[in-house]
Amino acid sequence: MAFDGITVAAVTQELKNTLTGGRITKIAQPETDELLLTIKTPAGANRLYISASASLPLIYLTDENKLSPMTAPNFCMLLRKHIGNGRITDISQPGLERIIHLDIEHLDELGDLCRKKLIIEIMGKHSNIIFCDDKGRIIDSIKHVNAQMSSVREVLPGREYFIPDTMSKLNPLDVSQESFIEALTKKPSRLSKAVYTSFTGISPVLAEEICSLAGLESDMTAKDLSLDMLAHLYRQFSYYMEQIKLGEYQPVIYYDGNTPKEFCALPLSHYSQYLNKEFDSISQVLITYYADRNALTRIRQKSTDLRHVVQTALERNRKKYDLQTRQLKDTENREKYKVYGELINIYGYSLPHGSKELTALNYYTDQEITIPLDPILTPQENSQKYFARYNKQKRTFEALTKLLQETSEDIQYLESISNALDIAMNEADLAQIKEELMQSGYIRRKFTKKKVKLNSKPMHYISSDGYHMYVGKNNLQNDELTFSFAVGNDWWFHAKGAPGSHVIVKTNGDELPDRTFEEAGRLAAYYSKNRGSDKVEIDYVEKKHVKKPNGAKPGFVVYYTNYSLVIDSDISNIETVQN
Repeated sequence: MAFDGITVAAVTQELKNTLTGGRITKIAQPETDELLLTIKTPAGANRLYISASASLPLIYLTDENKLSPMTAPNFCMLLRKHIGNGRITDISQPGLERIIHLDIEHLDELGDLCRKKLIIEIMGKHSNIIFCDDKGRIIDSIKHVNAQMSSVREVLPGREYFIPDTMSKLNPLDVSQESFIEALTKKPSRLSKAVYTSFTGISPVLAEEICSLAGLESDMTAKDLSLDMLAHLYRQFSYYMEQIKLGEYQPVIYYDGNTPKEFCALPLSHYSQYLNKEFDSISQVLITYYADRNALTRIRQKSTDLRHVVQTALERNRKKYDLQTRQLKDTENREKYKVYGELINIYGYSLPHGSKELTALNYYTDQEITIPLDPILTPQENSQKYFARYNKQKRTFEALTKLLQETSEDIQYLESISNALDIAMNEADLAQIKEELMQSGYIRRKFTKKKVKLNSKPMHYISSDGYHMYVGKNNLQNDELTFSFAVGNDWWFHAKGAPGSHVIVKTNGDELPDRTFEEAGRLAAYYSKNRGSDKVEIDYVEKKHVKKPNGAKPGFVVYYTNYSLVIDSDISNIETVQN
């Protein structure tokens, strides 16, 4: 979710309640576009992390410290000179702009009381941290912006600070009904887009939420709505803004399985299908959300080499499969040549020398057929030629049938590894997948043949009825779960005809309730290539009926009797157990 004006408002309130009256005891600049302020209040010391990163601008309270460079950057030294030991007198947000003002008073070299303002702009690639005097003149900024970089505003020492109004948006906290309706009806775009492009600080997600609260389709346009419907939308908009004015925030993160999907300072009713986790602090939301997202991004980056190996092998095997399929198709007429050879042997004795064809009754179909002949060859030699062609195509068919099966199994296996890479959560998971690729010969083992120690563990869930459910993250874990961990009467689940995880439900000798079967089926659906589908067919069977053929690839099993169910892949309400 965008770091929108509502989130900034929640952060502002939290900072105001926590830091107002506190003294800045330490100023650090860990990175070129980051600040870390240590602020001491009567309640204790607090760290305020501020990032003006173009890719991920943030501001929140944190307990984490960061290493600073040996030599402090110029901007850091300037702040230390002016506001070191300064007292924060106020923290505010202009309107619903993505801007926070820290008003600071301090004593100058002569002992006179001075006031300064530290302005944090959370505006995507335009984010900045700007230090101003009490008259609004820029003393310095963490990023300098000159006229060549921006035609809208220069951010340089000596320039006057102002908020650029490039979008001509209205302040949602004080907009009247007439102005609200006029702003929306002027825009021909879909309703939710009209909302977030007309008002400051509203993100697309919040615009969707306001439409949802009003019971209106966000794909409609404002011109499609009657005045009564627009008035109703304005009332819902006003109710939402009233919560912000009163500071009644309820920070929450929504999860799609284990993946953080969205966060907000207020609940999102149109995300009710996702698992949600509430927090007491918007800072904790930001730390948790971005830490989780960054972890997933980092794992995806670290898995790039493995993905390349798997994708290259997949493409090579798919091309091989297509070629083998075409070659197999060329052998479809092999039985015809056998029949030709037999009929020539039976009827060819009466043919005159140099005949170019033979018309005879095919006793397999009771129909006459015409067989082409080579006039140079004798009937016996023509017959032998057709038998030779038949035998060659028969051998080709038998060899290709076996090769096609092997290639198909290789493709299924590589797709299962691709799925394992999609659900990998940490470096231990990637290490286990890499070990599997080494064992399978797709990656050459370097230096030593000694296997690495693998610490990755299967995912662990508890059903609503209290039964423990385990999900393999890769083929090695799937084999371990199914053939070492599970016992005969435990239940085994897997998405039918799709790469995916083995799911084991420990029964403890009990007969499982229907709800547990459904939840285990959802896990099997979610951790398969069919994730996201509303209807996924799941095979399930007692573990004792699952077998592994000799020499089979990791994760490959067979079973000959099973039950099936069709289920969705929503696991938002299934309890996760942290390993």
